[in-house]
Amino acid sequence: MFALPLAAAVIATVKALSTSAQIVVAHFMAQNSYSYDANDWTNDITTAQGIGIDGFALNIAMTDYEVDQVATAFVAAENANFKLFFSFDMSYSWQAADVVSLVAAHASSSAMLMYAGGVLVSTYSGEANGDVFFAGIKSSLASEGITITLAPAFTTYRDPSLANSLLSTFPSIDGFFNWWSWPDDVDTTLTTDTDIAYRNAAHTRKGPYIMSVSPWQFKDIDANDNWVELSDTLWNYRWLQAIQDVQPDIVEIVTWNDYAESHYIGDINPNVDLGTGAPNYVDGFPHAAWRIIAQYYIQWYKTGTAPTVTDDVVVFWYRAHPKAVTCTGGWPVRMSTFPADAVFALSLLSTPATISLDIGSTHAQFNGTIGASIGSVNFPVEDAQIPFIQIIRAGTTVKSGYGSVYVTESCSWYNFNPFVGVIQ
Repeated sequence: MFALPLAAAVIATVKALSTSAQIVVAHFMAQNSYSYDANDWTNDITTAQGIGIDGFALNIAMTDYEVDQVATAFVAAENANFKLFFSFDMSYSWQAADVVSLVAAHASSSAMLMYAGGVLVSTYSGEANGDVFFAGIKSSLASEGITITLAPAFTTYRDPSLANSLLSTFPSIDGFFNWWSWPDDVDTTLTTDTDIAYRNAAHTRKGPYIMSVSPWQFKDIDANDNWVELSDTLWNYRWLQAIQDVQPDIVEIVTWNDYAESHYIGDINPNVDLGTGAPNYVDGFPHAAWRIIAQYYIQWYKTGTAPTVTDDVVVFWYRAHPKAVTCTGGWPVRMSTFPADAVFALSLLSTPATISLDIGSTHAQFNGTIGASIGSVNFPVEDAQIPFIQIIRAGTTVKSGYGSVYVTESCSWYNFNPFVGVIQ
């Protein structure tokens, strides 16, 4: 398997942050930390750090249990030389004084991520509060001797033509976080038009431009929250966009643990209360193997050179049901015609090989080159089939394995969340 020893990953992280080189963080839903103890935080931090992630953007929604959990997180991060910063979830109601209090409480922590001479502060949404709200926060913190670098994710700013008006409307912001890492309810892949426009705008300030990179987007928890975006190959091409086209100051992986929206790359913590809807499509659908792909692309992003693969691996992902089936539970999903009924596979190879993909009577193969290659095989006509994947070199199968979830035409919940597995 492609992997960096943990010590090497830590060294790479320290170098990146000390030289203001490219930084990689993961969006962490503090709302899902209710049942956490110090060990949970340490485990998540160590796991993230092991693949080259430098820190967590703590999505905090309210001044409730999350405040105490964040304090525990900072202690764990300090011990691990890991970074944290606040991403205030402005879809909830925040008082400026509470924002100031939380930032001030942790501004001096060695774990706080600094950027351009200030404490990095971000948001999810918040533009409805207006510039006066954010300018007041900066002023109040400045009066306490704390400078912040404000890079919010104002989610209504997605149209590239609005990038310049963002700056004139919000003179208080120092950078920008583009939350949008999925196609905009369309059956086409995502372009970098938004990234380029807002990166250029952000770079007229002291920065940073934060680009989101995400593997998936699906949700089905009630009659109003049910959708899927075209994400079939997103985890591959979005990383390439970041590395080859946009070259942002910070990559923010969306997300580490937002289980309900199916874009988690962290392990599914069994102690987290997922509510009543999400467990129906999250339980039994691990995404841990996506971290192998992340590790490869993180190193490439940080060094500017595609890593050398020394151990062949194939990461694969697929849904458990064809998109046209009718399920007995959940809600019919918007944009459900967009995803392909297929098994997707990304190979990381030391030398070229054929990647063979079989499911039922359906066969496909692709030529895996040195480094990363991607291919797919369509779902079969037969019911209740499971993928079989082989790495074949010079006519000999060198590695092979099966998926762990059958593709069936019967389902108890509408589920567009993929199972992610690995051949290694």
